[in-house]
Amino acid sequence: MPAGYNVLFLCTGNSARSIVAEAILNHKSREVFTAYSAGSHPSGTVRPEALRLLELAHIATSGLRSKSWDEFAGAEAPKMDFVFTVCDNAAMEVCPVWPGQPMTAHWGVPDPAAVKGTPEEIDRAFRGAFAILDRRIGLFLSLPLSTLEQFALQKELDQIGRQ
Repeated sequence: MPAGYNVLFLCTGNSARSIVAEAILNHKSREVFTAYSAGSHPSGTVRPEALRLLELAHIATSGLRSKSWDEFAGAEAPKMDFVFTVCDNAAMEVCPVWPGQPMTAHWGVPDPAAVKGTPEEIDRAFRGAFAILDRRIGLFLSLPLSTLEQFALQKELDQIGRQ
């Protein structure tokens, strides 16, 4: 695989999980990966709890916005090497055809934006989603991408989604 990979994280609303994943990957590995996020039905806003959590982790939040996956399906969009769904709704939806047949995997994460309860319960849900995504992205970054064959890499990506 060539140096410099583009990664797209997909979710339905693109307001929390996919945004957090985009920010974590860009923070941890800007020199090798460029991460993006999008939603099938974007909410149009990024959840303030997600932004606050990223800022507490000293991860840049400038430029993060809720956007449609249509932005990444056109001819002018960057070619994606990896596409990960991070919520069950996006995994079950019919996704656009991504040029270049990127590697895909489902990394389902419980939706912190759906949690109703006390501020502490909501905060705990956002911290839990952050921890899951941070761990999976760390595992992804530990893969020897340049030496793995495509089939073996697909198996590894699927395994990460189950952790």
